[in-house]
Amino acid sequence: MSKKIDLLHGHIFTSLTGLALPIMATALVQTAYSLTDMAWIGLVGSPAVAAVGAASMYTWLSQGVVALAKMGGQVKVAHSLGSGRPEEAAKYAAGAIQMGVLFALVFAAVTVFGARPLIGFFGLSDGAIIHNAQVYLKITCGLILFSFLNAIITGILTAMGDSKTPFIANVIGLIMNMILDPVLIFGVGPFPVMGVAGAAVATVTAQMIVTIVFLVVVKKDRLVFDKVRFLERIPKDYFRVMVRIGLPAAVQNLIYTSISMVLTRFVAGFGDAAVAVQRVGSQIESISWMTADGFAAAINSFIGQNYGGRRYRRVKKGYMTAIGVMFVWGLFCSGVLIGFPRQIFGLFIHEADIIPMGISYLVVLGFSQMFMCVELTTVGALSGLGKTLLCSVISVVFTSARIPLAMILSSTPLALDGIWWAFTISSVIKGILFFICFLYVSGKLPEDGAQASW
Repeated sequence: MSKKIDLLHGHIFTSLTGLALPIMATALVQTAYSLTDMAWIGLVGSPAVAAVGAASMYTWLSQGVVALAKMGGQVKVAHSLGSGRPEEAAKYAAGAIQMGVLFALVFAAVTVFGARPLIGFFGLSDGAIIHNAQVYLKITCGLILFSFLNAIITGILTAMGDSKTPFIANVIGLIMNMILDPVLIFGVGPFPVMGVAGAAVATVTAQMIVTIVFLVVVKKDRLVFDKVRFLERIPKDYFRVMVRIGLPAAVQNLIYTSISMVLTRFVAGFGDAAVAVQRVGSQIESISWMTADGFAAAINSFIGQNYGGRRYRRVKKGYMTAIGVMFVWGLFCSGVLIGFPRQIFGLFIHEADIIPMGISYLVVLGFSQMFMCVELTTVGALSGLGKTLLCSVISVVFTSARIPLAMILSSTPLALDGIWWAFTISSVIKGILFFICFLYVSGKLPEDGAQASW
């Protein structure tokens, strides 16, 4: 039975959810990577959580770097396949992988040799936390190549209509991560106690295994990867097109993460424990946004192929179907975070004096989940139309507004909670604006079969 789903024909809900569900499941698996780390590191103590939290900001930053190759490759592979040009799709796939490898090597060099000032940016006060953060950074980002390859290959497979392979690969990686975490963090049998370093080694090893699974699977593909020549010299025009599409998404991700890093520095002003709260809280919240991001990848490929095939009516219907699903998911996540914050946060942090801070984080961020899901889904949809610059402008402007808003609100009696409210308010505004923007852009699409004007 084919793993690829026909996105150009058939029932829209069936096609879209058939592609989206494995992607969403994959996103949940990837979230489980981090939650598994947090659960075990939380047993070591909040200082260890703070160290991992600070260093992980740079692994998050790396996703902005790889987004250029991933988004550019995914969108153009989908467009090429939608218009019946698999040879062209293979060239875009090869170019995306080549860019990803180059970016990974550069990013690894910067983070390994610059670990001290990079961690120093956050202004942490405890020497042990600073040391552990540097160790975690050097391991996870020094071997970021596997993460980059996984992201790019996932994007290409998704553009092909295959979301099951990434899910299977990531489940295998998760199982390995769950086995290695306690073994390497606390030391079992011949393995020494490694603490924070053990969590980093477990994560990188799991990512390497996922890469191996991908390489084994894509060798059997006869749609795109059998035509990919990884060392082939790709024409410059292909790179220019991918950069034009992928650069806005990359800049958006980089700015978004950079803003979050600045806000983390603000959070550190309330103590190292506050950094641990932000780290754990954001990982819990990621169950919502990573799932929405996974659904956004599905709607990106769905819209990309149908736009390439000039099936504009399916583009509009596909988006409204996706929004309906994400609206319900967002409301569910809000209910869970607002209704059960103590029970959820208590699974990861066990110090009684820190748990109330975590409860506040989850409750405040709970109010934004539905709007955030709408935002991410719409970004995927607009990117599928090639409108990545529009997405970047909206995201950058209103995400940047978090900094002055956090400064103002945190100086009121809200204190630390003011920073959390800055996150929520900006997410609400972005969700509403993105929805309106897609309605406007899609309203300019012509009838099926005609050439779009952009």
